[in-house]
Formats: sequence, structure tokens, C-alpha cells
Amino acid sequence: MLDDFFVRALVAGVGVALVASPLGCFIVWRRLAYFGDTLSHAALFGVALALLLESNITITVFGVSVFIAVALMFLQKRATLSADSLLGLLAHSALALGLVTLAFMTWVRVDLMGFLFGDVLSASVNDITVIYVGGAFVISVMVFIWRPLFAATVNRELAEAEGVNPDRDDVVFMLLMAGVIAMAMKIVGVLLITALLIIPAAAARRFATGPEQMAVLAALIGSASVFAGLFGSLEWDTPSGPSIVVAALLFFIVSISPLAALITQNRPSPIVDGG
Repeated sequence: MLDDFFVRALVAGVGVALVASPLGCFIVWRRLAYFGDTLSHAALFGVALALLLESNITITVFGVSVFIAVALMFLQKRATLSADSLLGLLAHSALALGLVTLAFMTWVRVDLMGFLFGDVLSASVNDITVIYVGGAFVISVMVFIWRPLFAATVNRELAEAEGVNPDRDDVVFMLLMAGVIAMAMKIVGVLLITALLIIPAAAARRFATGPEQMAVLAALIGSASVFAGLFGSLEWDTPSGPSIVVAALLFFIVSISPLAALITQNRPSPIVDGG
């Protein structure tokens, strides 16, 4: 029989996968992988600030992620640098600030590897509560803004002509991403969050014939990755967070294999990238 800590890890990991899936689909459609990286790198700075101020880590990471997202939107309108240059500047600056801040706090013993790569096996009942309550809120908001957000993803100008406010929905989407990263940080770590957001969605894309179906398939693949990764970690004594990501990678490899091509060769896919 599985130990209680392993069951909690499975429940927590599946919760993160279910929440990350719809966001991951929009990250793939909008080509925002580097933006996800930026927010996840900023999470380490949030951890450092939380330890320095003795505040709640999840709330502080969320606040720092929101600040970085707002800073990006401000700099895009003011600076002459390209979006990818700004993302690189913010991502590496936030990560460096986090590491330097942690280095100065000599009175605090920090499991840096745990924050970088996650420790899902240490998930508590409180962590699970945060993931599922916060996740239910994220999913509810995503359902509410799904159609206008997807419309703006496909054609921003047409969406605006139909009365959609893409800027408002973009802000909401960034807030949701910040929330998911804050919740998922303990599960897969700040360096692997983007992978968990992107890889299941990328794997699901090959088999989906519509955006909603892709989100559901991504959730299933993400959940299966959690199960496969954790059982593989238990069997071969490998790190849990990276094992989950490796399992997701294997699902993606299957999705681009000749077998997947045979399954999907006669199935149209209306899913397109946003401009």
C-alpha cells in the first residue's frame, strides 16, 4: 500500500496539472513560453523576499510575479527594446536578485534545490487545499474569459472590432499565470514550471480538433505525467519534479511519432497560433 506522503504527492501533482492545462494551451497558441519562464524565474526572488520579510511564500511569489508582469507591460510601451529582449532582461535579473538575496541571508538555511526543482513528496494537506481552492478559482475565471481570450488569440483586430477588450483579458491571463506559478512552485520548482505548462499542451495539440478538446487532453496528459513521473521516481529513486517533466516529454515524443501521425492523418485541426 502506498504511503500517505506519496498519495498526497499524487493528489497535489494532479491538481497542478488540471489547473495548468488551460493556461498552457494559451501559452502554446500565443507563443508565450518565454513569458512563462520570466514569471517562474521571478518566483525565486519572491521566495527570497518571503524569507527576508517572514511572510507567506505563496502570496509573496504571486505578488512578485504580478509586479514582473505589470513591469513588462509598462516597459513594452515605454522602452525601445523588443519583447524578447525585455523578457530576457526581467527573467535573468529577477533570478539573479533572488540568488543574491538568498546569499546575503546567512542566518537562513534554504533548500535551494527544493525551490529550483520542486519537492512534491513533501506536499502537505494545506498545500493540497491551496492548490485545489486556488485552482478552482483559476478554472472558473478561465471559463469566463475563454471565448474572448481565444478570439483575441486567433485575430486580435477582429476581436476588438467585435467588442472584445484584449488588453483587459491579457491582464487577467497574466494574473492567472502568476497565481498558478505561485501554487505550482513547490510541486515542480521554479525552473520546471514552464515545462509543466507547455509540454502537456504541446502533446495534446496533435490529437485535438478544437480548443476545448485540447485543454481537456492536456489535463489528461498532465495528470498521466504526474502518475508516471512519481511512480518512476519511486521505482528508480530519481528526483520527483524532473521525473514528472520527463514523463510529460515522453508523451510529447509519442504525439509526434509516426503512430500518432497515422491516428491523426485524416482529422482536421482548427487550432492556430495567435499573431
